[in-house]
Amino acid sequence: MTKPTIHQILERYWGYKRFRPQQEDIIQSILTGRDTLALMPTGGGKSLTYQVPTMAMEGICVVVTPLIALMKDQVDSLRRVGIKAVALHSGLSQQEIDRQMDNCVFGDVKFLYIAPERINSDVFRLRLEKMKLCLLAVDEAHCISQWGYDFRPAYLTIRSIRKVHPKVPVLALTGSATKMVTEDIMQQLEFSSPHIIRSEFLRPNLSYSVRRVEDKYGQLLRICGGVPGCGIVYVRTRALAEELAKQLTEDGISAAAYHGGMAHSERNLRQEEWLKNKTRIMVATNAFGMGIDKRDVRFVVHYSLCDSLEYYYQEAGRAGRDGAKAYAVLLMGEEDERHITQTLEREFPPLEEIKTIYEELYTFLQIPIGGGKGQSRIFNIYDFCHRFHRYEGNVVCAIKLLELNGYMTLTDDHDNPARLMFMVERDELYRVRFKHEELDIASWSGYTLERVKELLARLWQLRLVRYIPSNRSPMLVLHEERLPVKDLRIAPETYLRRKELMMDRLHLMAEYATSEECRSVVLDRYFGGTGDKPCGICDNCLERKRKEKRQPVLFDETHRTEALRRLEAGPCDLRTLSFSVPLSPEGLMALVESMKKAGEVEVDRFGFCKIRGSETSDSEI
Repeated sequence: MTKPTIHQILERYWGYKRFRPQQEDIIQSILTGRDTLALMPTGGGKSLTYQVPTMAMEGICVVVTPLIALMKDQVDSLRRVGIKAVALHSGLSQQEIDRQMDNCVFGDVKFLYIAPERINSDVFRLRLEKMKLCLLAVDEAHCISQWGYDFRPAYLTIRSIRKVHPKVPVLALTGSATKMVTEDIMQQLEFSSPHIIRSEFLRPNLSYSVRRVEDKYGQLLRICGGVPGCGIVYVRTRALAEELAKQLTEDGISAAAYHGGMAHSERNLRQEEWLKNKTRIMVATNAFGMGIDKRDVRFVVHYSLCDSLEYYYQEAGRAGRDGAKAYAVLLMGEEDERHITQTLEREFPPLEEIKTIYEELYTFLQIPIGGGKGQSRIFNIYDFCHRFHRYEGNVVCAIKLLELNGYMTLTDDHDNPARLMFMVERDELYRVRFKHEELDIASWSGYTLERVKELLARLWQLRLVRYIPSNRSPMLVLHEERLPVKDLRIAPETYLRRKELMMDRLHLMAEYATSEECRSVVLDRYFGGTGDKPCGICDNCLERKRKEKRQPVLFDETHRTEALRRLEAGPCDLRTLSFSVPLSPEGLMALVESMKKAGEVEVDRFGFCKIRGSETSDSEI
């Protein structure tokens, strides 16, 4: 495949005349059949790196992603330009899934988007064998590494696709991964040989800064007043999101809160109003942002310390995707100093407490000992935490450890269809008499959706059926039957290693906040770069420039040349040197110090300055 061909594909379907840096390298790597890990920052154009080569090859590309919203957006975008694409998610009926899978096998579908949880389903596995697969693309690939900051055990099932199609190349995509995580990604995805293409992590338009302040809210107001355009304010808790949004609104700044404790419809509404600039500031927990591509965000403020540089880089990177000047500001206060210890205590409860949470989970789901294996249950973590007076971080950690040990999996939000189960025997159902609903239930036409829901709810009230309305919520997939707590086994290494890694990430986040180095250099080095290009626009770079401007020029290269010429004649003290080099005492001292740092001269114990490495005789002393 020649370069003009992929450029023609790019222009024909997407209207671009050239690729962004590294996009073409990644595409050419795929076209040669190489397994490739692409490290690309947020907003770097990851989707084109698998879409363009797929259009240049025969067959279908399977894209694994955990984000249903992203699936739908990508499918809609591809269809608008005339490319056939489908997405499998839990909002589809079984008949729709069967039809879409048949289209992938026998039709001309080019892209199949799928959540990792669906890979092990019989429907998918049977059709996968018949597909003409040309590429496997894995988005958010860091989720496959248990040493990463966002490990999702369901990602481990991706290896089964490789076993069915061993010769098909895989493209793993992530916006943030350390050296240890990149190596683990390639191992877990069974790369034929290590191969990483890394985009530039430096964002020339994004200015990073850290501000140590006592009055965080006052600083936030100054940022909102000083930077025009829309922004995101990330906070740690739902309560603080609500409180800050209310305060900003009262101070005349259009703001709304967003967090996982809200109903899905309310979150959607607030997100849409922000995307359309009806709301200027979104105050949110980290539940907000994944899969959202609003390019004109002018600032992202972190109201408190993040749990890791990965999270911080991803969230801060949502500013300035349009290439215009943008700001990422981390606000630090006294309470942030205690954050590391508190986070470790909350996120990693003792193993005995994890076993207690295990029992509470099954009690919450009303599943007895010996039951539950293979079941999927709607699970609202906020309702659970409220009922059992649990901190959400404890529960998430417990479920992660239970996932790692094979007991259960908590999925992301899914569109869950309505479920209906009869609760009575057939003969008992015949004896039921309805007062007013007989004609309605007997009729199978003319119902509105609202009326259907009313009737099903009525049957539920009569204890004839168990009716769960359609909803959007996470699912808890139970892989094993409920055990007596004494039989529950948690491998200590999964607990201790994860705790150790989290401690490292927290300390590195704190070091970033207190560093005097260029912020972009620190981030670049953390993600495996050389860290040799200061950005020039972060707070530390700007402060360095200000200091250089304030500092008077004490000497120049002419003075250096004169000093070296004098010292070539032999060592001398500073007073003697000043006869040959007309500088102020401060300037002469600065010159000698500069020459010492450069390794040109040295000063002996008698205070004599001499060319480095030259001998000093007793007569000269």
